[in-house]
Amino acid sequence: MRLLVKRAKLMLFQCGAQISRRPFSGMATGSQFHRLATATATATKTVATGAQQHDLDTDSHLRGSTIRQNQAATSPLTDSFGRHHTYLRISLTERCNLRCDYCMPAEGVPLQPKSQLLTTDEVLHLARIFVEQGVRKIRLTGGEPTVRRDIVEIVAQLKALPQLEHVGITTNGLVLTRLLLPLQRAGLDSLNISLDTLRKDRFERITRRKGWERVIAGIDLAIQLGYRPKVNCVLMRDFNEDEICDFVEFTRERPVDVRFIEYMPFSGNKWQTERLISYSETVKIIRERFPDFQALPNGPNDTSKAYAVPGFAGQMGFITSMTEHFCGTCNRLRLTADGNIKVCLFGNKEYSLRDALRSDQCTEEQLIELIGSAVQRKKRQHAGYATVDIRQQHLLHPHQKPLLQMRNCSNLTHIDAQGKAKMVDVAAKAQTTRVATAEAFVQVGERLTALIAANELAKGDVLSIAQLAGIMGAKQTSQLIPLCHNIALSSVRVQATLLEAEKCVRLEASVRCTGQTGVEMEALTAVAVAALTVYDMCKAVSHDICITNVRLLSKSGGKRDFQRQ
Repeated sequence: MRLLVKRAKLMLFQCGAQISRRPFSGMATGSQFHRLATATATATKTVATGAQQHDLDTDSHLRGSTIRQNQAATSPLTDSFGRHHTYLRISLTERCNLRCDYCMPAEGVPLQPKSQLLTTDEVLHLARIFVEQGVRKIRLTGGEPTVRRDIVEIVAQLKALPQLEHVGITTNGLVLTRLLLPLQRAGLDSLNISLDTLRKDRFERITRRKGWERVIAGIDLAIQLGYRPKVNCVLMRDFNEDEICDFVEFTRERPVDVRFIEYMPFSGNKWQTERLISYSETVKIIRERFPDFQALPNGPNDTSKAYAVPGFAGQMGFITSMTEHFCGTCNRLRLTADGNIKVCLFGNKEYSLRDALRSDQCTEEQLIELIGSAVQRKKRQHAGYATVDIRQQHLLHPHQKPLLQMRNCSNLTHIDAQGKAKMVDVAAKAQTTRVATAEAFVQVGERLTALIAANELAKGDVLSIAQLAGIMGAKQTSQLIPLCHNIALSSVRVQATLLEAEKCVRLEASVRCTGQTGVEMEALTAVAVAALTVYDMCKAVSHDICITNVRLLSKSGGKRDFQRQ
């Protein structure tokens, strides 16, 4: 508006100047007045027209902004906390051509049958639906996405989707020198390259494969082709923390964004808190060598905290998933290779879009409702990895430190690489004699103690029936506990003893078998069922009954024996 007024004033000034350059005898002629009035009217009209157009543009912009806000608010991709999800990560495969020790065991992870994975058409179908609902950026991940033979075609098809603004890829870089040019021609906008060391020997140790030179060559090729690649580095104590400043030096001549990722737990990586190097500790290390290392501005949805050394071609970033989560601005969703939508990287909850997509009974509208339902279940922030601030772990007493690994699924034998339940394969285990003993207590109170002692309860002999129930329970354990093996038991003994002074019933079960897996679950099931039977026998008299201390006392014959002290 101010610019329009200035233009009008300039027009008036120019007209006045033209008039004043003519001879003036103290009075303006009629024609001079006419020309001045005409110029004034023209300038005034220009101001008014410009102001109206400016107001229209402003109103149009505000209306567009309001419409977008209303669309976001009602979109199935907006969760209950108002976060609108515009970024989708699609896992194209479970396979990988490396075996990084922080990601998976050396032998790899069990892979699902191909029939359980999304086909290319299904990936593109779901991608289209997400884009139509508001996704504007898609990143292709894995496994390792470049092991897909049709990766170039997938990128080209995604780039053809109207409204999709950005397609990126996260890769280990092993085959970039062969694939990057075709990917660029297909429309690839950006790439992230995983590289945890600048030393060849360490690369081979952590990945259990060769190929460090090819990764470096891929990074340099990306720069030559005009990309500004992001280099993702997982920092681990006693592994690569001595290379922190080397990675900063890597950005001196190369326009790359090296991002340090705090070491996170994944299934199979034997995660330990002692290996975690925090963001604040890393910055301190860098500033000892580069004192002018400084923070840069960050975008509202950035997961990385940006830093740089002035004068360097590249920059650094810190992804602080463990010490400073960024859940409040999270706009990301994940689609797994088997077609599950995952609303949080740290959560185990997944919702199958594949099954709905393949169902003849499910319409596209219902599929969108399913996506919206999953997004609505997203929590305000991911569950913590500790009951205390992980940055204060050094303050803990040694016996408290295991609390920090409460969410470490890699130690759970019944969880696969995707966080899903599985039965342990015991075929390779040796057959041994295995014994387990467990106990439980039922607090019954003074009146019930007297009735049990006198065998005067209406339902009969509490102790004998509880003993029989415990034996039956042990034999039915695999039917009650989903992931327990069906074991041929050679002996089950259950003792039910009334402790009159303590006003309780003590139950003890001892189970034996010769087999390839332990029987502690059978012993625990025996005392639990026996305890519930005591409750059932006594509840007609009183509900003030408490089952306590259901616990394993000992186990032997397996890889790890146990004896409660």
